[in-house]
Amino acid sequence: MDYDKLAQLLFPDVKNTPEFYEEKFPYRKLPSKAQVTRMAPSPTGFIHLGNLYSALADERIAHKKGGIFYLRIEDTDEKRKVDGAVDTIIQTLRYFDIEFDEGAGFDDDAAQNAYGPYFQRQRVEIYHTYAKSLVQRGLAYPCFCTEEELDKVRQHQEQEKELTGYYGKYAACRSLTLEAIEQNLSAHKPYVLRLRSQGSPDREIIFKDSIKGEVKLPENIHDIVLLKKDGIPTYHFAHVIDDHLMRTTMVIRGGEWLASAPIHYELFHLLGFKMPEYGHTAHLMKFDEETGGKRKLSKRKDPELSLDYYRKDGYHPYCMKVYLMTLLNSNFEEWHEQFPDKPIDDFPFSVEKMSQSGALFDQDKLHNICKNELSKLSEQELYDFLYAWAEEHEPDKKDIWFADREKMLNILRLYMGIGMKRRRKDFMYAVQIFEMISYFFDLDNAGEHDSCKLEPSLAKAVLEDYLAVYSHADSNEAWFGKLKQIAGKHGFAPEMKDYKKNPENYKGSVSDVAEAVRIAVTGRANTPDLWSIVHIMGEEQMRERIMRAIA
Repeated sequence: MDYDKLAQLLFPDVKNTPEFYEEKFPYRKLPSKAQVTRMAPSPTGFIHLGNLYSALADERIAHKKGGIFYLRIEDTDEKRKVDGAVDTIIQTLRYFDIEFDEGAGFDDDAAQNAYGPYFQRQRVEIYHTYAKSLVQRGLAYPCFCTEEELDKVRQHQEQEKELTGYYGKYAACRSLTLEAIEQNLSAHKPYVLRLRSQGSPDREIIFKDSIKGEVKLPENIHDIVLLKKDGIPTYHFAHVIDDHLMRTTMVIRGGEWLASAPIHYELFHLLGFKMPEYGHTAHLMKFDEETGGKRKLSKRKDPELSLDYYRKDGYHPYCMKVYLMTLLNSNFEEWHEQFPDKPIDDFPFSVEKMSQSGALFDQDKLHNICKNELSKLSEQELYDFLYAWAEEHEPDKKDIWFADREKMLNILRLYMGIGMKRRRKDFMYAVQIFEMISYFFDLDNAGEHDSCKLEPSLAKAVLEDYLAVYSHADSNEAWFGKLKQIAGKHGFAPEMKDYKKNPENYKGSVSDVAEAVRIAVTGRANTPDLWSIVHIMGEEQMRERIMRAIA
């Protein structure tokens, strides 16, 4: 076989050589032990928690030693491409404070594009150059088999209980003569370009997985497709060339890709490339109440898998990062408790500490982390976060919520326990926060209110007495003293100790009277200090609420 002639037949327009691209994209000059990592999603429009999980690991690995973290878009599958998906990926990760050093999303002439283009469909000329080189070396060949012919082979293999795929005696086009190939090309028969695999079924590959340790797998024996009929590369071929030319040193990817490692191992070695380190992450799991066991997070079953879920509900990005770090490194939680005021970027992230088994996603634990981390923010930091969230997700309500800046700050101070010995930990995410404080803004009048324990006639009398004696100038102590007087007048114990000692002597305690007022003013049986709420709300709005309750 004249492989040079075959290569020229298949790639008459390819003028560059692999050496051209090796010089164009030289090895990066980076600090010692610095890593080059990447995120390489498909532009499908769906970005999920697993993407953020891996992206955070990639970002930490690259930046802890002064390396590079870049974004590559693997858009070889045109059918799955969604318009605007790349912007969604960039904006979503930016929301969660994951920034790229280079790659898709930067201006074409920017320094951050030195190893681009970063869209695989814009790199076809590069892939064809390396494909031509493989043909010249007798390591790739055209395959003219039709889908019907491949289906028949697969059905036969299944009937015979043999390994399915295109290999060995089933690789019908592997031994075509140059004459036969020329005849097929002259007849304009469509073809794919396949790898002439050098693997053997009785041999293994051995490599060190950065997370799982030493891995042994059977060699690849399949003559996999390198270029599809339209000349676009398959994922396997494109990503090997891209990782090499972009000088990637470590690839962190989902455990489902471990089965493809023999293919990538063979491609790297046949192309003469140094293979990057691979680390295969554990699946994100969740507790299944139906079975009592664990299962993978599912796009169909679990809305919390989508990152849109967290953006729409307004989870603070820092809280998400802290939680994911507890899943990524087993020793992070202890470090964070020991150094609560240190930025998490100071944590000595280690690939070796990443979980080898399924990481269990626990939303209750996430909420506890949110409560803890949000309680550390200043009221201004929380104000700014909530304002930005409302501007994007509730623009109409934003103008009501933030019409009076000082009022909102006072509400946040109240709920955060500013000035108290121990900060309150009420807040988890934006939607929950606005639901909690909505009574200040008359946004929940149509909603359900908590029920008052007092009989309607008694509740009405208590509220009328409250309005009769209320003075907005009263201190908290004076205000509560009047509540005690009202309690005594209606047969309630003014002092809790008296009620606890002889409960049978009273209708209830002063807390029941306070609760009646609280529900009338806020619609809630449980709130922070009522005197403070009234003074944030204002006397006019308070009286209006109570008159409505009386009516």
